[in-house]
Amino acid sequence: MVDRVRVFAMSRDRSRDTPKSAAELMAELQKDPEYQARIQRLEQQKRENAASYGKAAEPILRALGAIGFSVGTVGELLRHGRRNYRAAIPTLLKWLPQISDRHVKEDIIRTLSVPWAKPAAARVLIDEFRKTEDKGIRWALANGLEVVADDTVFDEIVELVRDKECGMARQMLAVALGNMKDRRAVAVLVDLLGDGEEVAGHAVMGLGKLKASEARVHLNAMTRHPTEWIRDEAIKALKGLGTGLS
Repeated sequence: MVDRVRVFAMSRDRSRDTPKSAAELMAELQKDPEYQARIQRLEQQKRENAASYGKAAEPILRALGAIGFSVGTVGELLRHGRRNYRAAIPTLLKWLPQISDRHVKEDIIRTLSVPWAKPAAARVLIDEFRKTEDKGIRWALANGLEVVADDTVFDEIVELVRDKECGMARQMLAVALGNMKDRRAVAVLVDLLGDGEEVAGHAVMGLGKLKASEARVHLNAMTRHPTEWIRDEAIKALKGLGTGLS
């Protein structure tokens, strides 16, 4: 991997001399002890990360292998597609609460964030969401819920999306409300429109998914929001209703 910062610095230092090609600069880097030491550190870190992941993931990888899924990482299941790894969903759900390693847990969450993990995955993801204090894991769980949540977890999603302690993860929980058939979701999302920019735009997205004609006046108001992408989402939601701006 070329160290672009060092290449730039080297080329700038020699800007008054005859310009050097990228190949020449790379050749100089290959002789640079500091650059080589950095590359070695990165490679060592990769090896350590792979070893740590393998150790933490070993029990779930063994369990997956026992049901016919021989993979080196949990994330490799995503390459199999719905037909080939739907049968692995129960195993993933069983092991998610038992895995403490952050990287393996996030891999499992991503692998469960697929439509064919419905409806079983939703409640497990919510349980994990409530337990974790890791903001990155919480975001991954909310992102998964945006895919798999349905009316069976409506009350739980509403509770969490209203809890400001949930931080940025509330954004994807708001979008998850767009999956619901329960029309109470519309009122919840309308309330979230006034809950600050952190979640307002995603509440618009949720209303767009619901095609919430009863929220038309509120969506029209959001087309005048000071943030461009939120205005764009409001316009998109109104178009989904088959209406123009009023």
